[in-house]
Amino acid sequence: MDDRKWMQLAILQAEIAFSEREVPVGAVVIKDGSVVSESHNRCISLRDETAHAEMLALKDAYEKLGSLEGCTLYVTLEPCAMCAGAMIHMRLPRLVYGAFDPACGCCGSRLDLGDHWFDHSIETIGGVLEEQCSSLLKDFFRVIRFQ
Repeated sequence: MDDRKWMQLAILQAEIAFSEREVPVGAVVIKDGSVVSESHNRCISLRDETAHAEMLALKDAYEKLGSLEGCTLYVTLEPCAMCAGAMIHMRLPRLVYGAFDPACGCCGSRLDLGDHWFDHSIETIGGVLEEQCSSLLKDFFRVIRFQ
């Protein structure tokens, strides 16, 4: 699979978030080798704490397709409980993420909500382009801290 290629697109979305002073997380939904939707964190600009990159990309893809069957979500940071719950309810079959989130990650680090807890399991791969994804987050928080 082209996991690294698609993660690069998610990283581009995270870089857009960084430039907008949002936490730099990007997400892309792929189906049959094509981009269905892409987004980045917009919590600050939309004044909505649920406006995570994953949520926005998943909602857009679901609206376009009516189902996430055959889709893969690529996201630069391991999803939180809210995003993992949305993926389960939308029946996303596959998730690929970059950086692990030991504090809040719910797709393998802190918890793994997509693995046998509910009536739908998500094939999950973590650590794809992890260094690039982690560096972007570290750089962002270093810049914000010293301003």
